[in-house]
Amino acid sequence: MKVILLEDVKGLGKRGEIKEVKDGYGRNYLIPRKLAKVATPQAIKEWEKIKAEEEAKLQEELKKINELKEKIEGLKLVIRHKLGANGQLYGAITNKEIAQELKNHGIEIDKRDINSPTIKSVGEYEIDIKLGHGIHATLHLVVEGE
Repeated sequence: MKVILLEDVKGLGKRGEIKEVKDGYGRNYLIPRKLAKVATPQAIKEWEKIKAEEEAKLQEELKKINELKEKIEGLKLVIRHKLGANGQLYGAITNKEIAQELKNHGIEIDKRDINSPTIKSVGEYEIDIKLGHGIHATLHLVVEGE
């Protein structure tokens, strides 16, 4: 029996693959659990159409992510922070502050996607930001004292 895998099945294959399985395994395990469906010519055409739509959606998403990356890398973010008596920052610059400053510039980034070192002094920093699908942007951050 030929089946199209609807989900990854350990020991059998990945989602979207067409596999030859024993009739009982397909009918009694894979199909009832919605892990696979019978690979009829019509089902194969439907699956190819679904895959093409998913690929188009992925390409559109990657395009938006790359545009966001260019916008972030072209930005020089300046954060002014209160200084203590010894010239160090009073407190530290947090990911939340960086995310809020990006939001002020029209860029929505979750604070958990910002990978910054502990910033406790005035200076320039390179901040890594995860955008998804393995794409990272580098933000140029300037910290100034008030």
